[in-house]
Amino acid sequence: MAPAHRQSAASIPVQRARPAAADSTQAFSLRLFGAGLASAELMTCFLGLELGLYEALRRTGPATAAQVAVAADLDSRMVREWLEQQSCAGVLTVDAPERPPEERRFTLPSAHAEALLDAGSPNWIAPLVVMPIGGMAAVLPQLVEAYRNRRGLPYAAYGEALRGGQAGLNRGVFEHHLPGWISRHLPDVDARLQVPGSSIADVACGSGLSTLALARMFPDAEVHGLDLDEASIRDAEANLAATDPAEGLRERVAFRAGDAGEAGAAGHTLVCVFDALHDMSAPVEVLRACRGLLAPGGAVLLMEPSVGERFTPAAPDSERFHYAVSVLHCLPVGMSRTPTAATGTVMRPDTVRAYAAEAGLDTQVIDVGHPFHRLYRLTARP
Repeated sequence: MAPAHRQSAASIPVQRARPAAADSTQAFSLRLFGAGLASAELMTCFLGLELGLYEALRRTGPATAAQVAVAADLDSRMVREWLEQQSCAGVLTVDAPERPPEERRFTLPSAHAEALLDAGSPNWIAPLVVMPIGGMAAVLPQLVEAYRNRRGLPYAAYGEALRGGQAGLNRGVFEHHLPGWISRHLPDVDARLQVPGSSIADVACGSGLSTLALARMFPDAEVHGLDLDEASIRDAEANLAATDPAEGLRERVAFRAGDAGEAGAAGHTLVCVFDALHDMSAPVEVLRACRGLLAPGGAVLLMEPSVGERFTPAAPDSERFHYAVSVLHCLPVGMSRTPTAATGTVMRPDTVRAYAAEAGLDTQVIDVGHPFHRLYRLTARP
């Protein structure tokens, strides 16, 4: 029997008989393609930074490939390919793209120039290009062997690009946020550091940007930066030497290669460990040494990743970033010495509390409202 009403075949929605797994596989494949594309484009941005192409574009303004090549002292054909790629990626703009290749003029927008080139801007993102591409990708063969052999990879193996990228990532935090965080959340410590003769120890200071920032915050305090990595201390000393003599930092700041136990006698109003405790093989021992450096009533100040109280696969992008960095850098570095706590970047508040308690310190968790960082104030138990 025929139906009372007919529908044309063209008007009926077609439901393709495809297994759900196939749709999931395709979606996952597309997601990984996007990640691969982003990684490749990040590498081309790394080239632009390392070869001075962005700087050349900022100097020249709208320019042809030949003009940029002259400004950067590079081959014109290779530069043209990079310029076209960067315009397709949305980093550069191009005038009259329909014109012959040699006549096209490319521009680095001012907002993009700030993000890529202006180290003093809170929006400076170049270190995020340099660190994973120049620092982490470069050691992937060594990292594969480290995982296979169930051992870590020393910090020094990651080289200059990692050191510079890591320092640059936190530079804006030290310069733009840390002063306000200390004055708001540690007002008693802030007041004591305004008194001549006060002192600060900056443990695991890296390239010294945090140390210099602390010295600028507290012009009456002496600031001592320490790091086990001798190359980082050389970077720190170079950064100190490059400061304006009128600031007077060279008379109040000193750097030394060593651990927390080598920061001198007790008497520091503030002992800082910024974005580093999670990298350390022996965090409890380091905190115990930091406690020994404190003056009565002083405080240890940690800055660590702002991660959730507990694990969830539905993590925000910031925690995804911390996990990726942990797999590629922080956990292997922490496991490069034995015995090791094997902490990793995703060091949750309960872990900090446990380490601090074992070291004889009480913990106050300070939420500063930053997507990547939180503070911990640790004080010696009576």
